[in-house]
Amino acid sequence: MARVVLSAFPMIDPETYREVLDEAVDEPVEIEVAELGSTENLIEAAGGADAVVTDINTPVTAEALDALGLRVVVRSAVGVDNIDVEAAAAKGVTVTRVPDYCTDEVATHSVSLLLSCLRSLKRYDDDVTDGGWNWEAGRPIRRVSASTVGFVSFGPIAQRAAEQLSGFGADLVAYDPFVEADEMAEFGVEKAAFDELFDRADHVGVYAPLTDATRGMVDADALDRLDEDSVVVNVSRGPVVDADALLDALEAGAIKGAGLDVLAEEPPEDDPLVGRDDTVVTPHAAWYSEEARDDLNRSGAADVAAVLNGEIPEGRVDPEADWL
Repeated sequence: MARVVLSAFPMIDPETYREVLDEAVDEPVEIEVAELGSTENLIEAAGGADAVVTDINTPVTAEALDALGLRVVVRSAVGVDNIDVEAAAAKGVTVTRVPDYCTDEVATHSVSLLLSCLRSLKRYDDDVTDGGWNWEAGRPIRRVSASTVGFVSFGPIAQRAAEQLSGFGADLVAYDPFVEADEMAEFGVEKAAFDELFDRADHVGVYAPLTDATRGMVDADALDRLDEDSVVVNVSRGPVVDADALLDALEAGAIKGAGLDVLAEEPPEDDPLVGRDDTVVTPHAAWYSEEARDDLNRSGAADVAAVLNGEIPEGRVDPEADWL
């Protein structure tokens, strides 16, 4: 009998896993749900398991992989920054992810954050809530069609966001060393070097995965290249943006605002970026729709089934991939 341990994280739906695995796996499958959240909890809960379906808050370290005899680790999301992929490969453990379950949702959320900040919706709502009715509460606001929007990384989510933004008439530029200029041009986007993007863009959306190369890449120098009407949106991972540098830029009035679905620490404890009238913060919810959650769980379960059946899963992560 195969044993599968699911994180008790709310994104993960045990009933969907049971449905898919009962139908697709050639042997009986035992499914357990456990509170993970730490390497220690993972080792304790998943001893003897064939598969673990993990969440963003559980580090799947070399230590854990050495202690467990896993066949597959499923990251129930797009990113795998909490999993030691190289250590997994060395142990013969397959790592999978679900790269496209929420492409439309995250793209739409990123555009929503951008427009909310550009149109000063939070300031207007606060003013009306406090009894005001003042169009000047949101000043200054600039016309979207007169702006340039930059994309830090230009994978499927940023590409979808570019399609959505194309109707607003803004100029679009992107930095991504792994995407060629002609592919960007198909989305009406011009390829730019990293510093060039921040020099040219009025507003910047961050879509990069968290790796050693991207950690803190949007730093004080990059933010200094923006102007006082600029908005920074981050829907990737909190640490891709230097939080101290972003706070300094906001405090100094060097940029207009920030739309953040991710933070350096989640959930936040006394994060000074939360509660400001120039920031809109959402609880790492850009991925969410009912349809996306169903896709996430069915795809993850299908990957578990594939490995248990001796097949190559669709979401397998190549340990030698350039973006890791």
